[in-house]
Amino acid sequence: MSEQLGTQQRPLRVAIIGAGPSGFYAAGALQGKLKESGLHTSIDMFDKLIAPHGLVRYGVAPDHQKIKSVSKVYDLTANDANFRYFGNVEFGKDLTHAEMREMYDAIIYAVGAQSDRNLGVPGENLPNSFSATEFVAWYNSHPEYANFNPDLSVSSAVVVGVGNVAMDVARILAKSVEELKVSDIADHALADLANSNIKDVYILSRRGPAQVKFTPVEIKEFGELAVAEPVILPQEMQIDEVSAKLADADGEMRRNLVTMNAFAARHSEGKERRVHFRFLLSPVEILADADGKISGVKCEINKLVPNDDQSDMKAVGTGQFETIPAGLVMRSVGYKGSPLAGVPYDKRSGTIPNKEGRVTADGGVTVSGEYVVGWAKRGPSGVIGTNKPDSVATVVSLVADVGALTPATNPSRDAVVALLQSRNVRFVTQAEWKKIDAAELAAGKAQSRPRVKLVSPDDMLKVL
Repeated sequence: MSEQLGTQQRPLRVAIIGAGPSGFYAAGALQGKLKESGLHTSIDMFDKLIAPHGLVRYGVAPDHQKIKSVSKVYDLTANDANFRYFGNVEFGKDLTHAEMREMYDAIIYAVGAQSDRNLGVPGENLPNSFSATEFVAWYNSHPEYANFNPDLSVSSAVVVGVGNVAMDVARILAKSVEELKVSDIADHALADLANSNIKDVYILSRRGPAQVKFTPVEIKEFGELAVAEPVILPQEMQIDEVSAKLADADGEMRRNLVTMNAFAARHSEGKERRVHFRFLLSPVEILADADGKISGVKCEINKLVPNDDQSDMKAVGTGQFETIPAGLVMRSVGYKGSPLAGVPYDKRSGTIPNKEGRVTADGGVTVSGEYVVGWAKRGPSGVIGTNKPDSVATVVSLVADVGALTPATNPSRDAVVALLQSRNVRFVTQAEWKKIDAAELAAGKAQSRPRVKLVSPDDMLKVL
């Protein structure tokens, strides 16, 4: 007879792969089950980076500090006696899938969507053409992008996409160094942005102003910049009947349109930088000059036609073209997950296939004891808070399965520590991370900034 999992004598051993928002929300939901149903859990969270909090640390824009305050909630989860953090441990390299299955009754994958989608146009691989993901990681002190070094000596930049990430990167390019230096932006990025020569930033949308994906808060910020002003062509704010109906039913879109119409009606203030919002344009080629440097983006002019069911509008090319001047091109057109060794993966969606958070293999067969949360589960949608109900739903599935799970063959809490030590893996604990966190906060306080992030793993480990 197998031992009963989830008791005080034999807590449910759970490994969470990934220390971002969805992973912490899953851990918090599991901890809540003790009060709710008496389920005892022992949770180990792993991340390949030293610092936890994932997108909150490395994705949220440095000038959006209020959003980052959610990390205090994650700290409460991490302070639980039955929670351990293992930073600087890479799944598939330092610990294999098979080894994890021996030590844990259940595994939750919270690995996000780490790679970006391409435009698929000629010239996309030219120097100074890259993804917004890389630019965000560079200015947010991600250790793997410290030497990314975009060329900001050019006079104009194109950002392809109209989601919140596109807004973030455009805003960072448009802000003055005075506006940025009070944030926790990476020191190397601050130095490069201080010397930026970019005067014009073009944000391109393949559809119209009623189909943008950014939030009202994001667009409104462009009207409040110190050295940059928003520019919208009044004729591009004219919307069709179907789009108007859709906007009437969508409060966020209505607010976006009010802001954008106000921008279109503004007279130029003569500021030194401009952010141009352009609609109904699809990049078809990134052009280069005789020296092989980016000179512009050739775009096809689109028109909007209703979907078959009239539920939305889709962009259709007209065969007419316009070239936008540019020396730097950033794409922000979506993200997808990367496969993990030993874990099912859906190439088409870039996610871990699942039913209600339960990982499924070929043919839709459930993989017992394996679960997924966040963007790896549903694709790159929603904001940070969206991950909470998503993670809770997966935990509900896990808890319902507890009686049917196959107990780990080596569930001792010491097992994973011994294995990592035998491989000389320098893992970082929660207590050690808090020392690094305190050092960053102290350095920030000395400069009247929220924090000064340590970038390299060596510098982080020196603190310890």
